[in-house]
Amino acid sequence: MTEKLPPEVAEAHWTKTRNLMWVTLAVWAIFSFFIHFFVTAMNNIVFLGFPLGFYMAAQGSLIVFVVLIFWFSARQNAIDEEFGVAED
Repeated sequence: MTEKLPPEVAEAHWTKTRNLMWVTLAVWAIFSFFIHFFVTAMNNIVFLGFPLGFYMAAQGSLIVFVVLIFWFSARQNAIDEEFGVAED
């Protein structure tokens, strides 16, 4: 930011950024912890020839994390552009 934002604009920007952070944190927590609590129950479902619990523990969570990084980055950039504070 090269110039100081008016307080009401800065607050609106921070509100959207904070909400995005909480959504991202919730998705991360679900795929980091909660999915793994139910691995044994999910093993009854077969996905691509593997038990779903094993697949989610071995690959699924990692795929979700990579997608989450790109989604977060794109969404934060959109928020920054909306408030005129995007980087070049």
